[in-house]
Amino acid sequence: MKKILVTGANGMLGQDLCPILEDSGYEVIETDIDTLDITNSKIVSDVLKENKPDIVIHCAAYTNVDKAEEDLHTAELINVTGTENIAEACGKLGITLVYISTDYVFDGTKNEPYKPNDRTNPINNYGMTKYEGEEAVRSLCEKYYVARTSWLYGHHGKNFVETMLSLADKPEIKVVDDQIGCPTWTVELANGIVKILSKPYGTYHICGSGHTSWYGFAREIFVQSGLNVNLIPCTTYEFPRPAKRPSYSVMDNDKICRNWQAALKDYIELRNV
Repeated sequence: MKKILVTGANGMLGQDLCPILEDSGYEVIETDIDTLDITNSKIVSDVLKENKPDIVIHCAAYTNVDKAEEDLHTAELINVTGTENIAEACGKLGITLVYISTDYVFDGTKNEPYKPNDRTNPINNYGMTKYEGEEAVRSLCEKYYVARTSWLYGHHGKNFVETMLSLADKPEIKVVDDQIGCPTWTVELANGIVKILSKPYGTYHICGSGHTSWYGFAREIFVQSGLNVNLIPCTTYEFPRPAKRPSYSVMDNDKICRNWQAALKDYIELRNV
């Protein structure tokens, strides 16, 4: 039985990923900030030497896109230094590394889905730190998977679906309609990670199939929840945020994941159980 160590196991993705890995026949070692400080290279090396995993799935990350604009130091410490530490230890010990990255490594100027080998050009600090993490993985590991995902939501964390549903009783809700991407359920991402473990090493896009705007995503959330909401589309210009977002970050997932609407339907049904 292969042994997988997961960083950030208590996070939104980690809480869905770990049981799915176990169901897939792996022995799972769950770690989080209390048991593995990824920013400390000696601790990282010691933990990996002690546990001897075959694979590390690196989910731990700084993911607050807007806050990264004002606190680049912390974002770099976790997303760059932390990833360098993990990648260096995996490289030295011959461990396969799976690094979770983001669609925000792209600038959004393309008008067709991004492929894994397309040129990256992040336009915000979060995207830049995740890109630098990718580069660390590629330079320090021979056996690696970079798994880019997008617009992630899950039952175990703060996310767009829950935010929208919490606002459903408002007189009106304005949502940006000029940013296009691929909503992805954490369960779909977890299943996608299991799939790529049997594929050649390299970079993969694991996101919901199809695409929509944030407004389109919100509309589908309310339709599938049976809620009648006064939803109004707006532009990014009307709804300024500290971090710039790519206007088009649709990724070609090579059919690794299902249609995003089908996944959302299952998420909402499970939520209501």
